[in-house]
Parts: sequence; C-alpha cells; structure tokens
Amino acid sequence: MTRSNDAMVHELDHPLVHTAVAELRARGTSVPRFRQRARELAKFLILEATRDLPTTDIEVETPLAIAKGKTIGDRPIVIAPILRAGLALVEPAMELLPEAEVRHIGLYRDEERLEPVTYYAKLPDRFSPDTLVLVIDPMLATGGSASATIDLFRQRGVAQLKFLCLIASPEGVSRLRSDHPSVPIYTVCIDSHLNERGYIVPGLGDAGDRTFGTLP
Repeated sequence: MTRSNDAMVHELDHPLVHTAVAELRARGTSVPRFRQRARELAKFLILEATRDLPTTDIEVETPLAIAKGKTIGDRPIVIAPILRAGLALVEPAMELLPEAEVRHIGLYRDEERLEPVTYYAKLPDRFSPDTLVLVIDPMLATGGSASATIDLFRQRGVAQLKFLCLIASPEGVSRLRSDHPSVPIYTVCIDSHLNERGYIVPGLGDAGDRTFGTLP
C-alpha cells in the first residue's frame, strides 16, 4: 500500500487514497466535505503506521465456540496533534486507537524565519519506555514544527515515534530525515516543492483554514 525509495518514508498508494486526496486539493471542495476526506485519509495513515504493532495471541468466546485472536494489548500509545490543523485528524485516530492518550502540541510558525515557536505542550516529565507516539499534522512543509515536536518527546524519554501527515514537501521530508533519521514518515502524497512563503505546491492551501471554515 506504500511506495518509496526510502524505507523510512511511506507514501500511500491506493485508488481510494488517490480519489480522496484529489478532492481534498480541489479549491471548490466545501468545508464539510474537506473534513470528511481528511478524516478518511487519516484512517488510512493510522492503519499503515500501526501495521507493525506487536500483537499477543488470545482466545475469545463467540456465541458458538472458542476463537483464536490477536490483540495489541495495553501498550501505551500517544496521539500528538500539532495545533491547530492537527485537530482535524484526532477523531479518526481515536476511533482506531480508543485507549490512546492525546497530547496536544501548540506551535505557530514565525513567518519571517519560517521556524516554529512552542506556545503549548502539557507533557509529563517522562514517558514509559515502551510508549509509541504518533505525531500528526496535515502538512509537512518546512519540517520545523514536526522536528520541534519530536524533540519535545525525545527530551522526555520517548524512543519510538512516527510522523503522519496528509501532504509533504520534499524539503520537509529531507529536514525530518536529517533531524530525526529513526522516525518513519507516513504521508498520502509528497508534492513538488515549497514556494517562497514556505507553502507546499501544489498542496491544498491552508489545512487549518479549510478544516475550520476560517478562510479569508
């Protein structure tokens, strides 16, 4: 379901994904439809990013017999949306991982330096050593916010992280691979480039504005 020349970069490849992202990009897509498509794509990303989770064999009693099954158990998983656009992907992540914690990370981009500034990060001093953190943000543009968020969790003892986004730029992928080479990237599509303002081209516009209906 993924394609990439880099084993740490997973670009989704599926007809339903291609259909959804095409509508997501379209300028005339309504806010409700944009939200719906973003949620659908988030589920594809979560499914792919958790494909390698270890499972334990179990037995459950059905109405007819005993059936063998598998479970991921109670391994600690954290969903870390980067505010505000990352909120659009939280609900589908929680539907698939209902036991996961949600840790919001507030960052904004300094438009002159194109670097992130942290304004909210309510995190414990240390996480359990076996915690898996899924950092989610619709866009991976310059890579600054993603890298800064991963730094916050690294500083608190998290060794296992994955980054998930809808659209990525080659520049953002390159920066994240350079800053955090052990963190795999899961994305729907890697686009052409960043423009002079640090926006992904062709992209889909401002994901936060299109999600929350705050377009100028």
